[in-house]
Amino acid sequence: MSTKVSAEETRRKRRLAAGIKESLRELNIQLSLLNHQVGGHARLKDVDLDCLDLITRHGPLGPSALARLAGLHPATITGILDRLERDGWVARDRDPEDRRAVLVRALPDRAGELFRLYAGMNGEMDDICAGYDEAELGLLADFLGRVSDASRRSSARLAEG
Repeated sequence: MSTKVSAEETRRKRRLAAGIKESLRELNIQLSLLNHQVGGHARLKDVDLDCLDLITRHGPLGPSALARLAGLHPATITGILDRLERDGWVARDRDPEDRRAVLVRALPDRAGELFRLYAGMNGEMDDICAGYDEAELGLLADFLGRVSDASRRSSARLAEG
């Protein structure tokens, strides 16, 4: 029995990989459109919603760290934080370890608003995930994590010039 991969198997695998890439592109578009709708309902610009998500996931964090995570210029982050703070989404606090530094944290009071806006998608995701067993969910989680890491690395390379 030969362990050599046939040309047909290689072609099939390439087609499947191309289909996955196309599906990821479509997913990116659909999630961007969903986020745009959520942002519109919450009166948040797309970039503000992205930064708020980063703060919620990684915060509290300093404005410079947020700029690095978001791939944005620090001056741009200042304007975003001004809007988010003005509208009650975040607070800026003195860093307890360095009183000269500022940490930005998401305010929980408004989190329910975003949770409600994403409830439809979260429900749909629960329904989709219910159709997979634990091993399949593990495989999907691993794949999506690896794709996210690849995207992060590619974005960092582009940011470096």
